[in-house]
Amino acid sequence: MVWLIIIFILLFVISPVMWLKPNPRQKRQQSLRSHIAKQGVVIKMEKPPLHHFKGLMPAYRWRYPHDEQGPDFLLVRNSHASEALEPYYAGWRWRIAPLRPLPEAAISPLKSLLERLPQDALVVQSTSHTLTLWWWESQTAERFTTYLPEFQKLRDALRGCADLPNKKPLVVNERPRRRY
Repeated sequence: MVWLIIIFILLFVISPVMWLKPNPRQKRQQSLRSHIAKQGVVIKMEKPPLHHFKGLMPAYRWRYPHDEQGPDFLLVRNSHASEALEPYYAGWRWRIAPLRPLPEAAISPLKSLLERLPQDALVVQSTSHTLTLWWWESQTAERFTTYLPEFQKLRDALRGCADLPNKKPLVVNERPRRRY
């Protein structure tokens, strides 16, 4: 009977440790994130730009150079987009279309990515500072690495195409005040 109690107490102590152990999916995601982060991609868990979405989603970001900002646009997969949004290409719709037409050098890599991205990739977004992919990380690091050259090519083609050019702070010529 004493041995049974000892075994029960040991199991009681060990069970929380087993709950903290990452499951196979978490191990795969951690491997994916660390591998992709080494390639210069910033990965954060944030609220995606989707209506009525609760919770956080992984966002993979490629930064534009500070002095060559990118255009603003937002593409959403049809499965998460309203029918009122303008269709773009291969099951994607503009939620925010770019103010000016995208450069020719950016259209080919963008369309190629939209065709190839996995079904759990829901949003492709460009802001003045970053190009972002919002997705649920369904693939391995090796598979996702095949997208990296196209994302880098797209980022390089979009950089310097900001909707609003980088404004310099307003400098007012100050005159010395007269003393009366």
